Amino acid sequence: MHASPAIHPATQRAATWHNAPPDLSVVIPVHNECDNIAPLLEEVVDSLQGLTRFELICVDDASSDASLAVLTSLATRFPQLRVLAHLQQAGQSTAVRNGVKAARGAWIATLDGDGQNDPADLPRMLEARDAAAANVKLVGGWRVDRRDTRSKRLASVVANALRRRLLRDGTPDTGCGIKLFEREAFLELPYFDHMHRYLPALMQRSGWKTLSVPVGHRERRSGLSKYNNLGRAWVGLSDLCGVAWLMRRSRAVEVRSMQAPISAGADARAIRP
Repeated sequence: MHASPAIHPATQRAATWHNAPPDLSVVIPVHNECDNIAPLLEEVVDSLQGLTRFELICVDDASSDASLAVLTSLATRFPQLRVLAHLQQAGQSTAVRNGVKAARGAWIATLDGDGQNDPADLPRMLEARDAAAANVKLVGGWRVDRRDTRSKRLASVVANALRRRLLRDGTPDTGCGIKLFEREAFLELPYFDHMHRYLPALMQRSGWKTLSVPVGHRERRSGLSKYNNLGRAWVGLSDLCGVAWLMRRSRAVEVRSMQAPISAGADARAIRP
Protein backbone atom coordinates (compact mmCIF):
# COMPACT_ATOMS: atom_id res chain seq x y z
CA MET A 1 0.00 0.00 0.00
CA HIS A 2 1.45 3.33 -1.06
CA ALA A 3 1.43 6.31 1.30
CA SER A 4 -0.43 9.39 0.14
CA PRO A 5 1.89 12.19 -0.97
CA ALA A 6 2.33 14.99 1.54
CA ILE A 7 0.46 18.21 0.80
CA HIS A 8 2.51 21.36 1.03
CA PRO A 9 1.16 23.67 3.80
CA ALA A 10 0.81 26.61 1.38
CA THR A 11 -1.23 24.46 -1.01
CA GLN A 12 -3.42 23.28 1.85
CA ARG A 13 -4.05 26.86 3.02
CA ALA A 14 -4.96 27.96 -0.49
CA ALA A 15 -7.39 25.05 -0.92
CA THR A 16 -9.05 25.79 2.41
CA TRP A 17 -9.42 29.46 1.50
CA HIS A 18 -10.98 28.73 -1.88
CA ASN A 19 -13.57 26.39 -0.34
CA ALA A 20 -14.92 28.91 2.18
CA PRO A 21 -16.39 32.24 1.08
CA PRO A 22 -14.71 35.30 2.60
CA ASP A 23 -16.47 37.71 4.94
CA LEU A 24 -14.74 40.68 3.33
CA SER A 25 -13.58 41.43 -0.20
CA VAL A 26 -10.91 44.12 -0.56
CA VAL A 27 -11.24 45.73 -3.99
CA ILE A 28 -8.34 47.82 -5.28
CA PRO A 29 -8.48 49.63 -8.64
CA VAL A 30 -5.03 49.88 -10.24
CA HIS A 31 -3.76 52.05 -13.08
CA ASN A 32 0.00 52.49 -13.57
CA GLU A 33 0.94 51.69 -9.97
CA CYS A 34 3.59 49.02 -10.54
CA ASP A 35 5.85 50.27 -7.73
CA ASN A 36 3.06 50.81 -5.19
CA ILE A 37 0.88 47.73 -5.41
CA ALA A 38 3.17 45.11 -3.79
CA PRO A 39 3.81 47.03 -0.54
CA LEU A 40 0.11 47.98 -0.41
CA LEU A 41 -1.01 44.34 -0.60
CA GLU A 42 1.50 43.40 2.09
CA GLU A 43 -0.01 46.03 4.38
CA VAL A 44 -3.57 44.89 3.68
CA VAL A 45 -2.70 41.28 4.50
CA ASP A 46 -0.86 42.33 7.67
CA SER A 47 -3.87 44.40 8.80
CA LEU A 48 -6.54 41.75 8.18
CA GLN A 49 -4.73 38.44 8.73
CA GLY A 50 -6.34 36.63 11.67
CA LEU A 51 -9.06 39.29 12.01
CA THR A 52 -11.50 38.16 9.34
CA ARG A 53 -11.65 35.86 6.33
CA PHE A 54 -10.90 38.06 3.33
CA GLU A 55 -10.00 38.07 -0.33
CA LEU A 56 -8.08 40.61 -2.41
CA ILE A 57 -9.38 41.68 -5.80
CA CYS A 58 -7.16 43.98 -7.86
CA VAL A 59 -8.63 45.38 -11.06
CA ASP A 60 -6.01 46.61 -13.51
CA ASP A 61 -7.51 49.40 -15.59
CA ALA A 62 -5.47 48.83 -18.78
CA SER A 63 -2.19 50.01 -17.24
CA SER A 64 0.56 51.01 -19.65
CA ASP A 65 3.32 50.14 -17.18
CA ALA A 66 4.18 46.80 -15.56
CA SER A 67 1.27 46.84 -13.08
CA LEU A 68 -0.52 43.85 -14.58
CA ALA A 69 2.68 41.77 -14.69
CA VAL A 70 3.40 42.66 -11.06
CA LEU A 71 -0.12 41.71 -10.02
CA THR A 72 0.07 38.40 -11.87
CA SER A 73 3.33 37.53 -10.12
CA LEU A 74 1.89 38.50 -6.72
CA ALA A 75 -0.99 36.06 -7.18
CA THR A 76 1.42 33.21 -6.42
CA ARG A 77 2.55 34.95 -3.24
CA PHE A 78 -0.89 35.83 -1.89
CA PRO A 79 -3.47 33.01 -2.16
CA GLN A 80 -6.18 35.54 -1.32
CA LEU A 81 -5.48 37.56 -4.47
CA ARG A 82 -7.56 37.53 -7.64
CA VAL A 83 -6.58 39.74 -10.57
CA LEU A 84 -8.98 41.21 -13.12
CA ALA A 85 -7.78 43.13 -16.18
CA HIS A 86 -9.65 45.70 -18.26
CA LEU A 87 -8.82 45.42 -21.95
CA GLN A 88 -9.55 49.13 -22.36
CA GLN A 89 -9.16 51.90 -19.79
CA ALA A 90 -12.55 52.56 -18.20
CA GLY A 91 -11.85 54.60 -15.06
CA GLN A 92 -11.89 54.07 -11.33
CA SER A 93 -15.64 53.70 -10.83
CA THR A 94 -15.88 50.98 -13.46
CA ALA A 95 -12.87 49.18 -11.97
CA VAL A 96 -14.44 49.28 -8.51
CA ARG A 97 -17.81 48.09 -9.80
CA ASN A 98 -16.31 45.18 -11.76
CA GLY A 99 -14.32 44.20 -8.68
CA VAL A 100 -17.46 44.30 -6.53
CA LYS A 101 -19.39 42.22 -9.07
CA ALA A 102 -16.64 39.57 -8.96
CA ALA A 103 -16.38 39.66 -5.15
CA ARG A 104 -17.54 36.77 -2.99
CA GLY A 105 -17.72 38.65 0.30
CA ALA A 106 -20.92 40.18 1.68
CA TRP A 107 -18.99 43.34 2.54
CA ILE A 108 -16.51 45.27 0.42
CA ALA A 109 -13.55 47.43 1.40
CA THR A 110 -11.97 49.68 -1.22
CA LEU A 111 -8.57 51.37 -1.26
CA ASP A 112 -6.81 53.43 -3.90
CA GLY A 113 -3.95 51.64 -5.63
CA ASP A 114 -1.47 54.47 -5.02
CA GLY A 115 -0.88 53.54 -1.38
CA GLN A 116 -2.07 56.86 0.06
CA ASN A 117 -4.82 55.10 2.02
CA ASP A 118 -3.51 53.30 5.10
CA PRO A 119 -4.74 49.67 5.35
CA ALA A 120 -4.15 49.87 9.12
CA ASP A 121 -7.45 51.81 9.25
CA LEU A 122 -9.46 48.81 8.01
CA PRO A 123 -9.83 47.08 11.42
CA ARG A 124 -11.15 50.31 12.95
CA MET A 125 -13.66 50.71 10.14
CA LEU A 126 -14.84 47.14 10.67
CA GLU A 127 -15.28 47.91 14.38
CA ALA A 128 -17.30 51.03 13.51
CA ARG A 129 -19.54 48.97 11.24
CA ASP A 130 -20.09 46.31 13.90
CA ALA A 131 -21.01 48.96 16.48
CA ALA A 132 -23.42 50.78 14.15
CA ALA A 133 -27.11 50.16 13.53
CA ALA A 134 -28.14 47.48 11.04
CA ASN A 135 -29.25 50.08 8.48
CA VAL A 136 -25.73 51.56 8.20
CA LYS A 137 -24.50 50.19 4.89
CA LEU A 138 -21.43 52.38 4.30
CA VAL A 139 -18.52 53.48 6.47
CA GLY A 140 -16.45 56.11 4.69
CA GLY A 141 -12.94 57.30 5.45
CA TRP A 142 -12.41 60.95 6.43
CA ARG A 143 -8.92 62.25 5.69
CA VAL A 144 -8.39 64.66 8.57
CA ASP A 145 -4.73 65.31 7.72
CA ARG A 146 -4.32 65.09 3.95
CA ARG A 147 -0.87 64.59 2.43
CA ASP A 148 -1.59 66.21 -0.91
CA THR A 149 -0.44 69.40 -2.58
CA ARG A 150 -1.89 72.69 -1.33
CA SER A 151 -3.79 73.26 -4.57
CA LYS A 152 -5.32 69.78 -4.41
CA ARG A 153 -6.40 70.24 -0.80
CA LEU A 154 -7.96 73.62 -1.61
CA ALA A 155 -9.85 72.18 -4.58
CA SER A 156 -11.21 69.41 -2.36
CA VAL A 157 -12.36 71.89 0.30
CA VAL A 158 -14.32 73.86 -2.28
CA ALA A 159 -15.76 70.73 -3.92
CA ASN A 160 -16.79 69.21 -0.59
CA ALA A 161 -18.47 72.42 0.54
CA LEU A 162 -20.46 72.66 -2.69
CA ARG A 163 -21.42 69.00 -2.55
CA ARG A 164 -22.61 69.19 1.06
CA ARG A 165 -24.71 72.24 0.23
CA LEU A 166 -26.41 70.61 -2.76
CA LEU A 167 -26.70 67.00 -1.61
CA ARG A 168 -26.96 67.47 2.18
CA ASP A 169 -25.34 64.08 2.70
CA GLY A 170 -23.67 65.04 5.98
CA THR A 171 -20.36 63.61 4.79
CA PRO A 172 -17.11 65.58 5.31
CA ASP A 173 -15.03 63.71 2.70
CA THR A 174 -16.50 61.62 -0.11
CA GLY A 175 -13.31 61.58 -2.19
CA CYS A 176 -11.42 59.31 0.22
CA GLY A 177 -10.68 55.99 -1.47
CA ILE A 178 -10.92 53.84 1.67
CA LYS A 179 -14.53 52.79 2.20
CA LEU A 180 -16.44 49.86 3.63
CA PHE A 181 -19.90 48.98 2.31
CA GLU A 182 -22.34 46.15 1.83
CA ARG A 183 -22.00 44.49 -1.56
CA GLU A 184 -25.73 43.98 -2.14
CA ALA A 185 -26.56 47.60 -1.29
CA PHE A 186 -23.82 48.88 -3.62
CA LEU A 187 -25.02 46.82 -6.59
CA GLU A 188 -28.49 48.34 -6.24
CA LEU A 189 -27.11 51.85 -6.79
CA PRO A 190 -27.35 53.56 -10.19
CA TYR A 191 -24.08 53.18 -12.05
CA PHE A 192 -22.28 56.03 -13.82
CA ASP A 193 -18.68 57.09 -14.33
CA HIS A 194 -17.19 58.76 -11.21
CA MET A 195 -19.99 57.39 -9.02
CA HIS A 196 -17.39 56.36 -6.41
CA ARG A 197 -17.19 60.00 -5.31
CA TYR A 198 -20.89 60.10 -4.39
CA LEU A 199 -21.40 56.79 -2.62
CA PRO A 200 -22.67 58.26 0.70
CA ALA A 201 -25.34 60.34 -1.07
CA LEU A 202 -26.32 57.43 -3.32
CA MET A 203 -26.61 55.08 -0.34
CA GLN A 204 -28.76 57.62 1.49
CA ARG A 205 -30.91 58.00 -1.62
CA SER A 206 -31.64 54.27 -1.37
CA GLY A 207 -32.77 54.66 2.25
CA TRP A 208 -29.60 53.53 4.02
CA LYS A 209 -27.52 55.28 6.66
CA THR A 210 -23.83 56.13 6.34
CA LEU A 211 -21.12 57.26 8.71
CA SER A 212 -17.61 58.71 8.46
CA VAL A 213 -14.52 57.59 10.37
CA PRO A 214 -11.28 59.62 10.61
CA VAL A 215 -8.47 57.82 8.77
CA GLY A 216 -4.84 58.41 7.96
CA HIS A 217 -3.53 59.70 4.66
CA ARG A 218 -0.02 59.34 3.23
CA GLU A 219 2.13 60.82 0.53
CA ARG A 220 2.56 58.88 -2.67
CA ARG A 221 5.45 56.41 -2.57
CA SER A 222 5.93 56.50 -6.32
CA GLY A 223 4.27 57.54 -9.56
CA LEU A 224 2.02 60.44 -10.49
CA SER A 225 -1.55 61.36 -9.66
CA LYS A 226 -4.08 60.44 -12.35
CA TYR A 227 -6.14 63.61 -11.78
CA ASN A 228 -5.68 67.33 -12.28
CA ASN A 229 -7.71 70.00 -10.53
CA LEU A 230 -9.22 71.55 -13.67
CA GLY A 231 -10.32 68.25 -15.18
CA ARG A 232 -11.72 67.03 -11.88
CA ALA A 233 -13.65 70.26 -11.32
CA TRP A 234 -15.30 70.15 -14.75
CA VAL A 235 -16.36 66.51 -14.49
CA GLY A 236 -17.28 66.91 -10.83
CA LEU A 237 -19.66 69.80 -11.51
CA SER A 238 -21.52 67.80 -14.15
CA ASP A 239 -21.75 64.74 -11.89
CA LEU A 240 -22.83 66.83 -8.91
CA CYS A 241 -25.74 68.30 -10.86
CA GLY A 242 -26.76 64.81 -11.96
CA VAL A 243 -26.63 63.34 -8.45
CA ALA A 244 -28.54 66.35 -7.06
CA TRP A 245 -31.26 65.65 -9.63
CA LEU A 246 -31.35 61.97 -8.61
CA MET A 247 -31.69 62.96 -4.95
CA ARG A 248 -34.60 65.30 -5.70
CA ARG A 249 -36.42 62.69 -7.80
CA SER A 250 -36.10 59.81 -5.33
CA ARG A 251 -38.55 58.53 -2.74
CA ALA A 252 -37.30 55.98 -0.21
CA VAL A 253 -40.09 54.60 1.97
CA GLU A 254 -40.32 51.91 4.62
CA VAL A 255 -42.20 48.82 3.44
CA ARG A 256 -43.50 46.18 5.83
CA SER A 257 -44.90 42.79 4.87
CA MET A 258 -48.44 42.34 6.19
CA GLN A 259 -48.58 38.59 5.52
CA ALA A 260 -47.40 37.71 9.03
CA PRO A 261 -47.11 39.56 12.35
CA ILE A 262 -44.01 41.73 12.63
CA SER A 263 -41.95 41.19 15.76
CA ALA A 264 -40.95 44.24 17.78
CA GLY A 265 -37.33 43.89 16.71
CA ALA A 266 -37.97 43.34 13.01
CA ASP A 267 -36.06 45.55 10.61
CA ALA A 268 -37.97 47.56 8.04
CA ARG A 269 -36.16 48.03 4.78
CA ALA A 270 -36.34 51.23 2.80
CA ILE A 271 -37.19 50.49 -0.79
CA ARG A 272 -36.49 52.83 -3.67
CA PRO A 273 -39.00 52.67 -6.52
